[in-house]
Amino acid sequence: MIRIVIDCFGGDESPRVNIEGSIDALARFKDLELVLVGDEQQIKDELARQQFSSDRISIVHAPDVIGCNEKPTEAVRKKKDSSLMTGIRLLREDDTLAGLVSIGSTGAIVAAATLRVGRVPGVVRPTLCPLLPTMKEGVIVGICDSGATVDCTATQLYQFAIMGSLYMEKVFGVKSPRVALLNVGVEEEKGDELRKEVYQMLKNEPRINFVGNMEGRELLKGDVDLVVCDGFSGNVMCKTVEGTAIEMFRMIKKDILSSLKFKIGALFLKKMFAKEKAFLDYQNYGGSVLLGASKVIVKGHGSSKRVAFAKCIEQAYMMETGNLNPELEKIFSENKA
Repeated sequence: MIRIVIDCFGGDESPRVNIEGSIDALARFKDLELVLVGDEQQIKDELARQQFSSDRISIVHAPDVIGCNEKPTEAVRKKKDSSLMTGIRLLREDDTLAGLVSIGSTGAIVAAATLRVGRVPGVVRPTLCPLLPTMKEGVIVGICDSGATVDCTATQLYQFAIMGSLYMEKVFGVKSPRVALLNVGVEEEKGDELRKEVYQMLKNEPRINFVGNMEGRELLKGDVDLVVCDGFSGNVMCKTVEGTAIEMFRMIKKDILSSLKFKIGALFLKKMFAKEKAFLDYQNYGGSVLLGASKVIVKGHGSSKRVAFAKCIEQAYMMETGNLNPELEKIFSENKA
């Protein structure tokens, strides 16, 4: 049985979407058990509205919540009875618990995981790795880092590449993942001194399939499986893609409604629009995994819906069944990364 802790609060529509997604995940994975953490009465009230089997669900009471507008390190230190910190404590103390899923404060999750759960021995800094769809059907791209570490060293970016490549291989079955370094140009000599140094490190690393530099406009082409970047650049890139998709569909909807001719034409294209909307909707791709933490941590978007939260649990499940962390421990314990 794979046991995962669920932080039931911290998101825009918590605890409803957290619990709905949890029930969906339990229905899919029969060897999954979930520990729901948060205000017990609110969790029970929400569970009472659902149809499910309760034999693989337990509840741990945690009356407090860490808000996204709070200072992460201060909240981690002071709000010990919050749903997130209670879940982190359970994860740290109980060896039967494989991981934790939360859609709460990114900063608090990264700080709590790093300070309380710990890192895989040898890992300098954990990295957040979200997934995005690409223009090639069935091909996704991971981004390391997307916000956990704003200012990175060459060693950290080098380790991000190794961890992200192994993640894409072990969890998603990508053979010899193509790894690219985000830069201002594709030529080897492009970029600042940090990027030039990392380029040489990745170029000479036999354990990854390094394909060189990549410009941001190539992100969704489907020619790479993992993009390595600092947390500042990665976060901006992810949110730019997300925002562009949202605004593009708003523009299309506005144009359709502006003309009867366009409205009639849209009726014939309704299925196509639905397909493209689903393709670009981040809700269908889960959350960001915190690679390098000693246990599985998945951070979902704060505005996650039911489907997105279930996907986050699926990611945690797949990381555990794919034995990702034992493989990372083996690599970094050899002091070769």
